[in-house]
Amino acid sequence: MGDRAKVLRIVQAAFVVAVLWFAASLLATQWAAVGALRATLHPAWSRILLSGLIVFVSYAVLIATWRATVEAWGERIGIADASRIWFVSNLGRYVPGKVWQIGAMGVMAQRVGVSPAAAVGSALVVSLVHVLVGFAVVAATGRELLTGVATAGTLLPLVLAVLAAAVVGAPWLLPPALRVLSRVTGRDVVMPPLPPRAIWIAAVGSATAWLLFGLAFRELAGALLGATTGDAAAYVAVFTLSYLLGFVALFAPGGIGVRELSMAALLVSASLATAPEAALLVVASRLWLTILEVLPGALFLAWSPRRPAPIP
Repeated sequence: MGDRAKVLRIVQAAFVVAVLWFAASLLATQWAAVGALRATLHPAWSRILLSGLIVFVSYAVLIATWRATVEAWGERIGIADASRIWFVSNLGRYVPGKVWQIGAMGVMAQRVGVSPAAAVGSALVVSLVHVLVGFAVVAATGRELLTGVATAGTLLPLVLAVLAAAVVGAPWLLPPALRVLSRVTGRDVVMPPLPPRAIWIAAVGSATAWLLFGLAFRELAGALLGATTGDAAAYVAVFTLSYLLGFVALFAPGGIGVRELSMAALLVSASLATAPEAALLVVASRLWLTILEVLPGALFLAWSPRRPAPIP
């Protein structure tokens, strides 16, 4: 291993440790209040179950969206294969770097007969558009939350316009952007031909999934706290923004620490929860989502159908 790789690993490890320490400190400061809150806690398990069902509906939307982007390249993939690939590759987000999920999805898709262009292209498109649309959803649903930041309210229309232009223009903007990236990094970054239809399909599916995730988070909050304050849009904005901040923190596996710190601050800022309630929701939502993300992937990983060897 070269010196540069060693330094990068040290920096990654230090970042993860620092974020975990801050997250633990946040929880520790509220631990007494959370303990008192737990004494009066009576979870509504029917609402917790409903929140989990909504999450699985959002997963189904994302899987259908990915299948549709694959078909935009003229390829086909069955629902069973698509589900297995999506859930198993999803485990890659718990490895620092965030690229493992996209890489695993592309490789696994090729193994079931999808062309390399469609496999890699569809994985890149869904991931990039999902992030762009997520920020657009935050800008659209989090007006009250963002107006607490100076000038944010006046910039919302501009932010929405820029994000919409980025999504619509992605088929034409990505190729030159990747050429610039190739020159900067000195590496060949090849983007397969990008059908505009794939972008728009991914945008609609991603927006639907983000809204469903936010509604599921609101149901979880109501199940644990007994009642919810604020409208559904605020919960969509808080969940989506905290999730995205965890996602773009490249060195944090699964966004751990970054998502929690952001969610706690945003819940209090939006007056959706007190500090102890926010700390409780942070821990509960991490456990809730980790189970719903990891368990299906682990089950699909354990059940790996044997495929006949290709004929030479």
